[in-house]
This record gives sequence, C-alpha cells and structure tokens, in this order.
Amino acid sequence: MNSNRLFFITSSKDELYYLNDTIFVKFNVKRNGISTSKLNGGFSSSINYVFNHHLSQENIDYLVDHDLETYLIQKCKSLNVDSSYSTGLVTLAEMNHVSIVTESFKNLDVTAITTAGVRTNAARAGDPAAYYEEKGHFGTINTIILINANLGYETLLEAFMTATEAKTVALDDLKIPSQYSNGYATGTGTDGLCIFSNIESDNVLTNAGKHSKLGELIGKCVAQSVKKAVKKQVWLSPKSQSNALVRLNRYSLDINEFYDNLDCDKEEFIKLLQKDMKKQDNVAITTSVLNLIDEIDLDLIEKDAALTLANEIIDDCNSYPIKMLLEYWISHFIH
Repeated sequence: MNSNRLFFITSSKDELYYLNDTIFVKFNVKRNGISTSKLNGGFSSSINYVFNHHLSQENIDYLVDHDLETYLIQKCKSLNVDSSYSTGLVTLAEMNHVSIVTESFKNLDVTAITTAGVRTNAARAGDPAAYYEEKGHFGTINTIILINANLGYETLLEAFMTATEAKTVALDDLKIPSQYSNGYATGTGTDGLCIFSNIESDNVLTNAGKHSKLGELIGKCVAQSVKKAVKKQVWLSPKSQSNALVRLNRYSLDINEFYDNLDCDKEEFIKLLQKDMKKQDNVAITTSVLNLIDEIDLDLIEKDAALTLANEIIDDCNSYPIKMLLEYWISHFIH
C-alpha cells in the first residue's frame, strides 16, 4: 500500500487516507457515534475525523511515562486536524494490514475498517486479569464502523453490542485460543471500537440487533474484516488452524516431559508428527478429544463417560505420534 494517499471513499463520501502509520477517516457528512478512544470517547455528535494509529516501539516507550490522551492530541496536530472534533484508536498492528469490508442492502451500507493481531494478547472474557488499572490502552483488534443510515444513541449502543459479538464470532470461527486460559478467545485485552451513523440521512433506523437487517450487515462486516485483518497481520486462517498441534496447544503441557518418556527416536517421531499433524482425520480426532475436555471443564459431561469415549476415539487413530500425544493429553486432563 502506498503511503499518504486516498484509498477508499464510502457511499456517504467519507474519505479514507493511508498515512504511513495511520488510517485516517475524514467525514463529509454530519455523524454521531460512539468511541472507546481516550480522546473524545463515549457518545458524540461533533466528531469530524476518526483514525487508527500504529504505535512504534519509540511511541510505546514514550507512553510509559506520558498520558495517552495527550499523545492523541499531539497526533491530531501532526495530522493537521482539530483534536476537539477528532477521536482515534491506537494499536500495535500494522496499518498496511488493514481490512475494509462493505455490506449493502437496498439503500443501507455498512463499512468496517479493521486492523487485528491476536498472537500474544488474545483473551476470553472472564480470564484471570493481567492488571488492576493501566495508564495506556493499546488496541489489538481495532474496528471503525461507518453506517450511512441515521441511528439514535440507543441504537448505536445496540450496534456496538452486535459488532462486539461479531468479533467474537470471527475468533471462534478461527479457533483462536486465549493466552490466559484453556478456552477460545472472545477478543483481546485491548480492543477498540468506533461506530458512526449519518445523522443527515432520512433513513432512520431504530434496531441494530441480530434480527434486524442492519444488525446482519454489521455482523457480516465485522466478522469478515476481523478474519481478513488477522490473516494479514499474523497469518492465521482456516488452513493454518487445521492442524492437530495447533489445536492441542490450547491445553498446553510441558512437552519436554512427554519427549523424555518416549520409547522411540525423538527425531524420527517429530518427522512423522510433522507429516501427520495436518491430515484431516488426525485434526478431526484431536478436535473430538479436546471437545470432551471442554465438556468436562464446563460440567456438561461426567469425566468417566468422557474418558471412555476419548479412548474409543483414539483407538481409531492411525497415526502413532498423534495417538501418543492424545494419550498424554488425556492422562493429564481427563484422568
């Protein structure tokens, strides 16, 4: 992507610029919205500009001892815009990995603009906390949503809920694990979201829930844009996730203990494992066993029944290394 250029225009004529380390949106209609930014966050009907900004290591070091809101105000000055009418998100994700998805129905358009990274910060709601409070807020999955219809604040809040659920759908579809528990991630610990509607539009909508067409478009846009952004930023895709070792990693164990107790040549074992780990029957068997472990953790199935079924499942496994690994996982998480 070339730097410092206009690269997208919405149906409402909003202009999206790529400015090296920033995706910058200039509104050309009057909008109201909701933002999680430290700069003019919350509800507002006076925002003219919204941006998503990549933090360099130098910026991160600076923010250790400085206020994020002040930093964002300074960023507005560098963009030559009035900070009083701006809001912006910050992230460690690269701006050249941005994903833009638009969904339309009749005269309704929804555009989602997303950057995303999930390798080190993916988390599940309710996971053990990493801190009590922080000075900064560095977004990992950041999404800006632009809607060409007119929404009241209560509908914007409903849209916010739908968009958040859609982000979780995307991560669940990719089977992205939490880095802080054995569950699947529902987001990251530092996500940001901005949603803006067009208050000049005569198309006034009052429902953004999952039964409404607006809710459907928001859900599709966000889920698709998150998946595309994750693939660009960290190379995670359905293909990369279709791997027995990737699936097993969600329930992590000390693999060195496993290798120390092997009764065969370690090097030959690893060569065979690398060959077998992407075979679809091995992925399916691994997923089935892990699902039983999930069911036990959630108190949805009794451990004795799960153990019996897990052993029956691995009896059908024709891969020696996959079978050995599954027996090791079963011994720790079901026995």
